Amino acid sequence: MHVRNLLLTVSFVLLGASVGESSAQAPAGTIEAKLQENQIVVTVGGQLFTCYKFDPSQKYPYFWPVNGPASGKSITTETSEPYPHHHSLFFGCDRVNGGNYWQEGNERGQIISQGPTIVESSGRKVVFTDEGLWKQPGKEPIIRDRRQIVITAPSDSLRFIDFTISMEPLVDIRILKTNHSLFSARVVLELGVSKGGTLVNAQGQTGEKGTFGVASPWCDYYGTRAGVTEGLAILQHPGNRWYPSKWFTRDYGFFSPTPMYWLEGDQLDLPKGQKLTLSYRVVVHSGDTQQANIAAIFDTYKRAEAHPATAPNTNR
Repeated sequence: MHVRNLLLTVSFVLLGASVGESSAQAPAGTIEAKLQENQIVVTVGGQLFTCYKFDPSQKYPYFWPVNGPASGKSITTETSEPYPHHHSLFFGCDRVNGGNYWQEGNERGQIISQGPTIVESSGRKVVFTDEGLWKQPGKEPIIRDRRQIVITAPSDSLRFIDFTISMEPLVDIRILKTNHSLFSARVVLELGVSKGGTLVNAQGQTGEKGTFGVASPWCDYYGTRAGVTEGLAILQHPGNRWYPSKWFTRDYGFFSPTPMYWLEGDQLDLPKGQKLTLSYRVVVHSGDTQQANIAAIFDTYKRAEAHPATAPNTNR
């Protein structure tokens, strides 16, 4: 196995509102980020939007909740059947040098946060960074990733989270074919296709049957709960390797642009020192795909800088 240095950059943007302490004094539209124990709590106009959870006991850092702008309820689930190891909005990978950085069981591997730093704590956006070490207990880390998260609220009905992650292999890396890989989201069961929700891609194909294994710039998952329609879309930047990646989708609420399931030769070698950059935007929105104008949001996003540099984490 020949591998050099890997630097994987992922940029993803999300919408929502939830988790953490509310900031009652905040003006409408002001976004605030506060560190509370082992999570960063983000509010929009004083209302909880999301939390970035990074406790070292976790399998990996993840966002939960990701609250809808209209309902104030999480569009994603922190854990539920089937497959309770899908934690809301997250980044991970199975079958990495024989380790598992996806499913529960920390003995097989964890992505351990080294402690995030809030770079911009309030205003029209918040920015924070983090560093994750991919390692098994008692062993040296095999990958160091650096993340930058930018959260904005373009309107009352939209929330964006831009997530950039740079993965640097500290040893030669081989990833075997797996459907458990990279950036993923799991919506609550009530919004899943199985319960009447809608999963649609950029080509207008719908459901697991229409979207599974199909290359598409974006997918949107939305549904109606207690009379309120909301959803979450994942957008891939055209600067990404594998763009547009094929999607691994499930009607119960899981979806992910997952290149590792369709690898040429069923494996990927990442030499030490080689860079790999990926960017995503997650859009949390009111209404359905057309009402949220996801296609137009993508048209704007694809012209943005492909892979903004991640700042080194200094919070030690």
